[in-house]
Amino acid sequence: MYILGVSCLYHDSAACLIQDGIIIAAAQEERFTRTKHDFHIPENAMKYCLKEAGIQSRLEF
Repeated sequence: MYILGVSCLYHDSAACLIQDGIIIAAAQEERFTRTKHDFHIPENAMKYCLKEAGIQSRLEF
């Protein structure tokens, strides 16, 4: 089972993908947007995590 954890709307938004208790990928949104303490929904970080796991994404923002 995959779990996509998301932290946002405060500061340093991020996403993490876990498969059966093992971290597959994790990223902070500011690494993609170059905005320090980016608080927006981590669209790029989520897409990155899904891509690293080979999961085809249908995320539309």
